[in-house]
Amino acid sequence: MITEKLLQFIWKHRYFNQQGLELITGEPLVIEYPGEENGHQGPDFVNARIRIYNQLWVGSVELHLFSSGWVKHSHTEDDNYRNVILHVVWKRDRLDIKRNIPQLELCNRIPHVMLQTYAGWMVNPAFIPCELSAAKNGLAHWESWSSRLLIMRLNRKMNTIVNSLRKNQYHWEEQMWWLIATNFGNPVNSAAFEAIARSIPFPLLAKHRQQVIQLEALFLGQANLLEKNFADPYPVMLKKEFIFLKKKYRLKKIYEPVHFLRMRPENFPSIRLSQLAALCTQSASLFAWTLECPSVSLLKKRLLVKANDYWQNHYVFEKTSPVREKMMGTQMVNNIIINGIIPLLYTYGKIISDPAILSKAISWLEEMPAEQNKLMQGWQRIGIAVKKAANSQALTELKKKFCDQRKCLECDVGKRLLSADADRNAP
Repeated sequence: MITEKLLQFIWKHRYFNQQGLELITGEPLVIEYPGEENGHQGPDFVNARIRIYNQLWVGSVELHLFSSGWVKHSHTEDDNYRNVILHVVWKRDRLDIKRNIPQLELCNRIPHVMLQTYAGWMVNPAFIPCELSAAKNGLAHWESWSSRLLIMRLNRKMNTIVNSLRKNQYHWEEQMWWLIATNFGNPVNSAAFEAIARSIPFPLLAKHRQQVIQLEALFLGQANLLEKNFADPYPVMLKKEFIFLKKKYRLKKIYEPVHFLRMRPENFPSIRLSQLAALCTQSASLFAWTLECPSVSLLKKRLLVKANDYWQNHYVFEKTSPVREKMMGTQMVNNIIINGIIPLLYTYGKIISDPAILSKAISWLEEMPAEQNKLMQGWQRIGIAVKKAANSQALTELKKKFCDQRKCLECDVGKRLLSADADRNAP
C-alpha cells in the first residue's frame, strides 16, 4: 500500500535508493536537498535543491502517486506551481504534461519491506498498528517523546477549557466546579454531571454551601432523581427543598439523563451527587486554595469526602443495603485531579505565563500513580511500563490521537520503525 502521505514521508527522509538517479527521460539527477514541507497552499515541498546534468536547480517539488495527478489537480493553470522544478511520482502513467517539468519515478527505488510494514499497520486490528513491529525492534524508544505527548494532551485540554472560560468571563472558581463535577460523573455520567453543574449558578452554590441538605436537593433534583412520590422521609424532604429552590431561583430542567446500569453501586449517580454536595461545602474558593496548595497529597485529602449519612445503608432511594460508609475512593480522587484540576492549573499557568504553576502541574502528574483503565492495561500487555500519571496521560494521547487514527507517519515510534526498514537493502 502506498499513499501520498507515505510518498511525502519517503521523499522528506530520502528513504529510497539514490544511487544512479535518473529522470524518466534519462537525464542524471542528484538530490542535494529535498526541500521543506509546505504547510500552505501550493507544492508539497519548497526550497529544494537538485542537480540535472550538474546544473543546479532551486525551487519547489510536487508529489503525486501518478504523474497524471498533475493534470487532475489542475496544477498547470495554478500560479502557485510555477516554481516547481521536479515532479516526483510513485509511478508514471503519462509523460506529456505542459511546461515539461522534470519527473522522477520512485516505484522501483523504495524498499518493499517498508511498504509491506506500512500496509500492515493500516489494516492491523491489534491494540496499536505497529504492535508486532515494535515487539521485534524493542520498546526502549517509546518514552523518547513521552514528554511531548504529555504537553500535547495538556494543550488540547487547555484549548477546551479556554473556550469554556470565555463563556463565563474567566470565572476560575466556577470553571473548577464544572470540571470537578464532570469528573465526578466519569465516565458514564460525565455529560449529565456537567449539565447539572452548569445549570446551577456558582453564586447560588456559594450562598448555600453551609447547607449540605439543600445542596444535595439541588444536585439530585437537577438530575431528575426526585420526581417520584416517595414514602421515605429523607427523599420526601429533599424533594420539598428542591421544589422550593427550583422555583425561587428559576432553575431550568436538565434533560441529560443519569445512568445506573452496568456500574458498581459505589459509582451510582445518587452516591456521587451526595459526595459532590459534601465537597461543595468545603470551600467557595477551591481553585484559589489549590493554587496555594503545597502538595498533591494535601489536595487529595481535601477531596476525600463522604456521602450523607442516609447513604450509609442506601445506594438508591427507599431500598436499604448493608451499612457501608460511602467515602470517595483514592482512584476516583486521582482521576478528578488528573483530568480536571491539573489541566485547569496548567491552563492558568499558561494564561498568566507563570512557570512555577506550569511546573507544579507537570510535577504533580509525575508524582501521582498512573490511571487504571483498559487503555493502560493494553499498553502494559504489550510491554510498556505505565507507572505515573504523566505516563498514562502521554500514552492516552498517543493511542487516541495517533494509533487509533493511523497517524503512524506523524508518530516518532512509527517513523523510527519505518526508518529501520528503509535501512535495509532497496529492491
